[in-house]
Amino acid sequence: MTSMMRAVRQRSFGGPDVLEPAEVERPTPVLNEVLVRVRAAGVNPIDSLVRSGTLPILGEPPFVLGWDVSGTVEEVAPGVNRFSVGDEVYGMPHIPRAAGAYAEYVTAPSRQLAHKPAVLEAGLTAWQALVDTARVGGGQRVLVHAGGGGVGHLAIQIAKARGAEVVTTASAAKHDFVRDLGADEVVDYRAVDFAEVVKDVDVVLDTVGGPTAERSLDVLRPDGLLVTIVEMHNPDLAARAAERGLAWAGVTAEPDHVGLEALTDLVERGRLRIHVDRILPLAEAARAHHLLDAGSGTGKVVLAV
Repeated sequence: MTSMMRAVRQRSFGGPDVLEPAEVERPTPVLNEVLVRVRAAGVNPIDSLVRSGTLPILGEPPFVLGWDVSGTVEEVAPGVNRFSVGDEVYGMPHIPRAAGAYAEYVTAPSRQLAHKPAVLEAGLTAWQALVDTARVGGGQRVLVHAGGGGVGHLAIQIAKARGAEVVTTASAAKHDFVRDLGADEVVDYRAVDFAEVVKDVDVVLDTVGGPTAERSLDVLRPDGLLVTIVEMHNPDLAARAAERGLAWAGVTAEPDHVGLEALTDLVERGRLRIHVDRILPLAEAARAHHLLDAGSGTGKVVLAV
């Protein structure tokens, strides 16, 4: 096996076009890790935030983006007993440290991965926001922003599987799609102000940020909870929530094979399906980020490696 591999690297912060194909050194697994031959890498909102410098958790470039990975175990280091060479796995290793998923190979601690199907990072983000953080259950009313997006379309299904009533915002073109996922009420955010028509919500999942996150406080019941995956570092928003007797939580996905296995169970029981909007070759990562930043896609954008 060659010591080099194909990857997409960025040398500076900026727009999608800072992402460039490159040859980089192939990683080597250490104790308790596996080497994964990447077959697909999901493109997620956090990737855009890191690329632009809005969320500089990887420090200064150059670096290889990506955490959302699906592939085949190529090598097993000592200490690993969960996987064998040839196993198909998925996960989002190392976050918030670099995983380098926009590449032919990644290494990961074995307990940060699970056997496929490919639910990927968007599903784990939605699970940890709604289940681990919000404890969503039967009888609750949940608002999911951008229900047609990569995280949102999975969040609708997870909330429904937990017995909640789900309201979602989506453009008119995506209304049939989100209703088919189980949304009970759909609001066209381009036609009306959701804060004027949605009320008495127990939990809001914010996947948009900015004014949408702020106005979401207006739709919550007393003691309601705003969970945001965008405004994780917004103390002003947290303070405004507290002043109104509301709860606030900033969530970013973290490696967790237990959550991944729970998602796999939903998939196998037919309660969760993943919609892939576009599959692009690894070398077209910049194009994938243009699509991500435009926010007009339905479901996930995936890089095929």
